Amino acid sequence: MSWSAVHDYTLRERYAEVHDLADWSPWMPFAEAIPAAPREPGVYLLREPLTAIIRYAGMAGERAASGRPQGLYGRLTVYRNGRGAISGFGEEALDRALADPAWLEQQLHDLRHHGPKTAQDWAREAVLRLDLEVSWSVTSDTPDARYLETRILTLLKPHGLWNR
Repeated sequence: MSWSAVHDYTLRERYAEVHDLADWSPWMPFAEAIPAAPREPGVYLLREPLTAIIRYAGMAGERAASGRPQGLYGRLTVYRNGRGAISGFGEEALDRALADPAWLEQQLHDLRHHGPKTAQDWAREAVLRLDLEVSWSVTSDTPDARYLETRILTLLKPHGLWNR
């Protein structure tokens, strides 16, 4: 059996283990999923739609600084709005965009023809350019979300996750 076949088999096993850890929402396009995302704590997975490779696993707790629970909805909204440029997935998305010459050329074209953008705009566009899908699982509280995220990272880290 080739290394590639062994890796594919191992990855399928790991994905099955992750699937069995929790009750997951159906996969949805990132931008479309945000309005449906719950305001409870939990874990979210981001994957490439064409390959179904999971690229990021993150958690969201009870973020209630505004007095309203934010949970998964709040975490995904932070990335969509470009406010997560220096944390977790947002930083990874921006780093990948900045390493893409075609994306940079488009940004320079936009700059020349439409003027400058804010860092938040760049971060938002970097996230959206990835065109990922999202699935989540709600947990009872932040410690449970952190525990589930840790288990997933342990299973998937050797298999191409973008988590740092």
